[in-house]
Amino acid sequence: MTLSRFFKSSVTAAFLFLISLKPFKGFTQNVSDEINSIHGNFQIDAQYYNADSLIGAPKVPEKMLSNAFGNINYQKGKFSAGMRYEAYNNVMQGFDARYKGQGITNRYARYQDKLLDITIGNIYEQFGGGLILRTYYEPGLLYDNSLDGIRVISNPYKGITLKGLVGKQRSFFTVGQGIVRGVDGEVNINEILDSLAKNIKTKVIVGGSFVSKFQIDEDPHFNLPQNVGAYGGRLNVIRDGFNFFGEYVYKENDPSVANASSVEGKNYYSYRHGEAAFMSMSLAAKGISFMIQGKRVDNMSFRSDRDATLQNLLINYLPATTRQHTYLMPAYSPYATQPKGEVGGMAEMQYKFAKGTLLGGKYGMDITLNASMANGLKVIGVNDSSSYSTLYTTNYSDVGEQYYHDYFIEINRKFSKKIKGTLMYANQFYNKNIVQYGSPNAGYKNIVSNIIVVDLTYKYKPGSAIRFETQWLGRDNKDTLNLGSWASELIEWTPTSNIFVAVLDQYNYGNPVESLKLHYFLVSAGYTSGPHRISFSYGKQRAGIFCVGGVCRNVPASNGLAVSITSSF
Repeated sequence: MTLSRFFKSSVTAAFLFLISLKPFKGFTQNVSDEINSIHGNFQIDAQYYNADSLIGAPKVPEKMLSNAFGNINYQKGKFSAGMRYEAYNNVMQGFDARYKGQGITNRYARYQDKLLDITIGNIYEQFGGGLILRTYYEPGLLYDNSLDGIRVISNPYKGITLKGLVGKQRSFFTVGQGIVRGVDGEVNINEILDSLAKNIKTKVIVGGSFVSKFQIDEDPHFNLPQNVGAYGGRLNVIRDGFNFFGEYVYKENDPSVANASSVEGKNYYSYRHGEAAFMSMSLAAKGISFMIQGKRVDNMSFRSDRDATLQNLLINYLPATTRQHTYLMPAYSPYATQPKGEVGGMAEMQYKFAKGTLLGGKYGMDITLNASMANGLKVIGVNDSSSYSTLYTTNYSDVGEQYYHDYFIEINRKFSKKIKGTLMYANQFYNKNIVQYGSPNAGYKNIVSNIIVVDLTYKYKPGSAIRFETQWLGRDNKDTLNLGSWASELIEWTPTSNIFVAVLDQYNYGNPVESLKLHYFLVSAGYTSGPHRISFSYGKQRAGIFCVGGVCRNVPASNGLAVSITSSF
């Protein structure tokens, strides 16, 4: 038995033994030390698939696929432990097939007191805004880059937080090759100096981080660095409704598959350094708020395995400075951060027209104006054929090819005690070659979309409502690769606060291929009771991209019955 397997088995056995010592509600000698608690959550998603050649839904040999997980956490005073079991039999369409299987994928034990906070096992941590390190779990994407190792957090003095960690990252049902090591320090200046905390309203927090990875160089052709370090600093200033956050990270040269390029039929690694800068500033006052974000990324794919691709074994997190839409049509072509290089930003203003004014009417009205965009970097390249490496330079003043923009206006208004509505117009630009395929030569045209959303809710009695939603997405109807224009209609009925029934139709009316002008009907229903929810859906789902926070996955077309069950305790 390997040391890793022995450790995993030992922590799991210890956790099961500990929760068996006391009942769920423990007796109390000392309330702070002796109270026991167990909490957790479960989720099961399954789908029965029908092949449908018209929409491109493939034949699924198993007919039914499922994703499921359950978290159980135990706490007694300063000690806590937990584990997560995951089962993919087999993994649902649209997820990486390497998740096939089941087992305990996450387990930890943690002890916290005033000076030390120590965790062994799987660790979720973020340094600053995440540009240098962020490990997290997102079940909707099956994304988990947790560190399997040890972490120590200390607060040696009021206002000072120090962190250190080392471990290997999760890679499906095992761990990656590389070792990740990191330290972080943060100082809250106001808390250190009591006089500032009491007399000065402006709160200032500064921090700095260093993260490195180690991976053996076994490549016979390239001289690859085995240790790659990254370091950075951040500043956060807060005063009343004003908040400023800025962070900069520099990464040493890190040649990898993710930054390789092909020149005259040969693959070249990039030995250039990487860097990322992010800034966010917001201001809120009565009835109005402003927010502006900016970002510049250059060669910042930072992974614990130089051969990893897609979303696997990422050490850091590069946020997309674009709005994550919830409506179907604005979310049709979401933006995914380009770690090779991009510059972009977002500005947003929200204003509330007061009740009783000309535009506010009897109940008031909210308006949101948002503009976001992302461009590539203007690159000047230098090839070194003797070492098969690529070097290049960029300037902060130069901006390259446009990748994406999203300009929209959204109005929310209550018309009466029973009726409220949302109106949105958006104009989007989408460079599909770069954003979706990572290559300027993928063969797709740039997409320009005009989108309208109308959403009306009629609440005919407390806890009961009918919602009508119509959306339109206009595109070039002669573009055979990008499927042309779409329209969607939704009727959702909630007879009680526990039950909903909905019918959705997405119609690809502008498809340049006449036989593919199809309706995608989907019927869904669900029931909620406290922390428990069960929902069903049956029908067709179009292919597309699903994103959370700039991390995306492709969702294939499907036709069939789906069920989802969630529960927490």
